[in-house]
Amino acid sequence: MTATPDLLVHLCGSEDWSAARRLGGIHPSADIGFIHLSTPEQVHLPANRLYRGRRDLLLLHIDPLTLDSPVEWEPGVETDPESMLFPHLYGPLPLRAVIKATPYLPGEDGTFPPAAVPPAI
Repeated sequence: MTATPDLLVHLCGSEDWSAARRLGGIHPSADIGFIHLSTPEQVHLPANRLYRGRRDLLLLHIDPLTLDSPVEWEPGVETDPESMLFPHLYGPLPLRAVIKATPYLPGEDGTFPPAAVPPAI
């Protein structure tokens, strides 16, 4: 990825988001060292792989220009479309980078659609 997109998203359970707001942000887990991010157009891939049917998910809308840590664009898993890269944040996700949090609900069959991209202001 050569250009920084205007918006990135992070999948988060509602309880995890409440905890993050109390703690001042989200920190990478020690086992992988980064926070999974997505573009709105690709977020349905990890959502369906990891959270199919969950009804407590939020999409954290992130302004990538406000992140303090590096974002690396790296391959996902073998079942993702060939050559698709996902943004991984190698450091904490500060609360100030989260523009808003919106519910991300699956359809009746339990699958998630690509996220709607909000209009530019």
